[in-house]
Amino acid sequence: MNESIRVREVRAVFPDGTTEVMPTAAALRKAQELGLDLVLIAPTAVPPVAKAVDFGHYQYDLKKKQHDARKKQHVVQVKELKFRPNTDDHDYDFKKKHAIRFLQEGNRVKAVVQFRGREIAHADLGKKLLMRFAADLTAYGSVEGMPRLEGRNAHVLISPVKALVKGEKPEKPEKSEKTEKQGPPTPPAPSAS
Repeated sequence: MNESIRVREVRAVFPDGTTEVMPTAAALRKAQELGLDLVLIAPTAVPPVAKAVDFGHYQYDLKKKQHDARKKQHVVQVKELKFRPNTDDHDYDFKKKHAIRFLQEGNRVKAVVQFRGREIAHADLGKKLLMRFAADLTAYGSVEGMPRLEGRNAHVLISPVKALVKGEKPEKPEKSEKTEKQGPPTPPAPSAS
């Protein structure tokens, strides 16, 4: 900024839209005549780009842009749903609805089947449950790999489908024929007899 710019010449950009390559001292003098600061915008360009701006306002705009960019970001979380190998149908449906909601919000879902004690001998039941769960959610997400058994848990990961994430409206098919509303029939006009 201003005197701290240590290059011989810069491509100076002024508020009126003019751009010219000039010595740094001349660009600084012209910026000060306008009552502005000379700020190095692109130091790696050849020649470096410097802009005549109000430095306080420039910093405020940069912070505002960064804040807006952070605000628009969506952090994808992994939501975990735990099952047991003998999970009842009602509980399964309840957790499936939660998984659908999580996927529509744009989060990933990790379904885990926990085995306790001798249940590990029936690992195939847990894998069947996870395969059924993954098959039920194919309309809402894509399965990342087959169910894997790690220790006493089997798990599968499901990622959301981009088109179904809330906030984005899916395209509606166009109607081929327009139907018009018809009001009640009008009564016949009285005859003049």
